Amino acid sequence: MRAESSAIDDISIAVGPSAGTDPGADAGTSTSTSTSTSTSTSTSTSTDSNAATGRESHRGGLVLAGLGVFAFSLTFPATAWGLESFGPWSLVALRTLLGAVIAGGALLLGRVAPPDRRHWAGLAVVAAGGVIGFPLLTTLALQTSTTSHAAVVVGLLPLTTAVFSSLRTGARPSRAFWIAALAGAAVVIAFTVQQSGGELSGGDLYLFGALLICAAGYTEGGRLARVVPGWQVAAWSLVLCLPLAVAGTALALPAEPVRLTAHGVIGLVWVAVGSAFLGLYVWYRGMAEIGVPRASQLQLAQPLLTLVWSFLLLDETVPAAAPVAAIAVLVCIAATQRTGRERRTR
Repeated sequence: MRAESSAIDDISIAVGPSAGTDPGADAGTSTSTSTSTSTSTSTSTSTDSNAATGRESHRGGLVLAGLGVFAFSLTFPATAWGLESFGPWSLVALRTLLGAVIAGGALLLGRVAPPDRRHWAGLAVVAAGGVIGFPLLTTLALQTSTTSHAAVVVGLLPLTTAVFSSLRTGARPSRAFWIAALAGAAVVIAFTVQQSGGELSGGDLYLFGALLICAAGYTEGGRLARVVPGWQVAAWSLVLCLPLAVAGTALALPAEPVRLTAHGVIGLVWVAVGSAFLGLYVWYRGMAEIGVPRASQLQLAQPLLTLVWSFLLLDETVPAAAPVAAIAVLVCIAATQRTGRERRTR
């Protein structure tokens, strides 16, 4: 269009306006062409800017979700440490109580207004899944299961979360996404069966129940984080559980033995601060940026990170198949992140 405008201007200079022709016609044409070109250039620049912003937002979301996975990978070893000092019910009640106090303090300092009434039902699901249900069921499971075994069983959480998200939010990931996600889940299942000798322990029932309730909580939390800041989703879900935490602490502490050790206290502090508050904060923010299905697949790395922590912190023996499973799962993660963004049907 610039070439055409230049040509028109050259012809106008050479022959001038013809009889009966508006002298301003050529100028008008040139101005119109220039304006069209400028508009086109501006639109292209705006599109490029939006694309760059989208890429930066996606990378930021990946980092945040990845930090959440890192925090969660320490949950099982920290819980095992906590069980050295507290009973399972006491540990969960205390972790929820401390997390709720910290979250409430952050909300007060920030002078954050309560969320809209329409969000409280979703926050209740988040609280039931991520604050109460998952910690309680996995803590009960760790009384009979090793952290490494529990970690690989919970490796099914990414696929479970993706399914819940598809049903709840209408997200429709691509076929390539589902193939990669199922492949990652298959690796985790094969690893679990191989390590357990084909038999499931009693703790596995707790773990499978934890999968379902946690996936529902993550899905709802990721949905809410699109309209409510992620840290507020985590904070309000904890505050919502404060009455239960107080009652649970009052009932559980007298009923279960308490033997304070350094490991026990550190484990309690981590699950209350690192897992229950900070981990959920960055996790929900990350899910809001890149979508629940895609963020959930980053958790395929969580069991393998937990295996590392189990070896370093608990002196558990890491299975020889772990490195092979690690490589296979990381390939699946890369594949899910390269698939297109999910479509929404509602």
